[in-house]
Amino acid sequence: MDVQQALNELDGLQKKLYAYTTAQASLYLDGVTVAPRDTAAGRGVALGILAGEQHKTLSDPKVGEMLEVLSANTDQLTPEQRRQVELLSREYRQLTRIPAQEYMEYAMLVNEASDVWHRAKETNDFPLFAPVLEKLVAYNRRFAGYYDPDKAPYDALLNEYERGITMAELDKFFATVRDKLVPIIHAIGEKEQPDVSFLHRRYPVEDQRKFSDYLMEVMGLDRAHCAIGETEHPFTLGFNSQDLRITTHYLEDDVASSMYSVIHEGGHARYELDVNPEYDYTCLTGGASMGIHESQSRFYENLIGRSLPFVQAIFPKMQEFFPQQLGDVTAEQMYRAVNKAQPSLIRTEADELTYCLHVMVRYEMEKRLIGGTLEVKDVPAEWNRLYKEYLGVDVPDDTHGCLQDSHWSGGSFGYFPSYALGSAYGAQMLRNMEKDVDVWGSVARGDLEPVTHWLTEKIHRYGRMLDPKELVEQACGDFDPTVYTDYLTEKYSKLYNL
Repeated sequence: MDVQQALNELDGLQKKLYAYTTAQASLYLDGVTVAPRDTAAGRGVALGILAGEQHKTLSDPKVGEMLEVLSANTDQLTPEQRRQVELLSREYRQLTRIPAQEYMEYAMLVNEASDVWHRAKETNDFPLFAPVLEKLVAYNRRFAGYYDPDKAPYDALLNEYERGITMAELDKFFATVRDKLVPIIHAIGEKEQPDVSFLHRRYPVEDQRKFSDYLMEVMGLDRAHCAIGETEHPFTLGFNSQDLRITTHYLEDDVASSMYSVIHEGGHARYELDVNPEYDYTCLTGGASMGIHESQSRFYENLIGRSLPFVQAIFPKMQEFFPQQLGDVTAEQMYRAVNKAQPSLIRTEADELTYCLHVMVRYEMEKRLIGGTLEVKDVPAEWNRLYKEYLGVDVPDDTHGCLQDSHWSGGSFGYFPSYALGSAYGAQMLRNMEKDVDVWGSVARGDLEPVTHWLTEKIHRYGRMLDPKELVEQACGDFDPTVYTDYLTEKYSKLYNL
């Protein structure tokens, strides 16, 4: 096989893999949005076969031969082709270690687990989910050995979401966050809380849907390329740079829930829409890592969306959508309400200050589940203990406790730390953006284009061309978590007059 033949094979392989992932994502999207309730079994059969075919395609010895030819002739490749070979070679090595039967069985298990988790959460029935969770943990322990047998299992799983990160680094990061923020959280606990009662008046779902459309418009999300749906747990799916799907959920007695869900998922979509379109149908499309992806969603949700200039800019329009509910409310009151800092039960509803403590609970539990020092049957009790220790709250039931997140049902062990890293990355991006752009002047006018342009130039357009550490260093310099803790300290000290 000569280099040109290998390049043709490389192009065909990536398009074929794109077709498989698109089919799998479409089935998943259907299953969690509009599919009838008891239809998971049929999708499971289809997903198992698709996963098997995907495994067979990428683990074919001919693919290994093609990648070897290209790896030996990198001087004849473009930078993009070299990166494609690097990423696919890494994936090929991993996948060829996983038996095809295991790979198919795992895809079917994840499909089943999603359905079981939904039912368990609805009925507060952890014992229903526990046997499936035990299987997921066991699979991920084995897969960690396939991914990188030289690493501790949880380090190997972390590396799948944030390349280069380790438990040792995360332990230091979370220690910094805990030491800097817990005293502020305690100090705020002694202060009078802002009135948030107006957020919990009745906000009809149909009006909230119209408000979501407006928020997407403010974010520059073209509805011809980005659709919005409704599901239990909001998420974003990117098929390519021209086809994004976000979801939200509407609570009639909590308008801020969907509002910030839409902005958060819109941040994910904004990232993928701005990846270089030349990377479509290749392994270079999408985000550099889950941490970088979360930096973008939480950048729009918190750093911009919960800022005073943004709230002031959109509040008049918000009053138009909800005149009865917000007619007696000011923009300043709204700003203080959506930034209320108080330890709570639900991660996705947590305020910006206490959010990382929710992630720390999950991080500590995942380390022990994968490390074999925590049994699945003990998850509810340990979850409740850590929530009391870290956040000072009592967990009333498993629906509002260990069953609240969908990630474990999807087999996503090692994902949660990305949320905290993303928040910290975002703060550092903002600090650097402020040197180049009139951030707050633009936001105050309701114009997010300068913000999005900076992020596109520094982050979005690269897709997966760069590893996360390289991307952050290029945009912001060395990663420094104290920039994040300083940002939160300054913001909440002003909000609560500390």
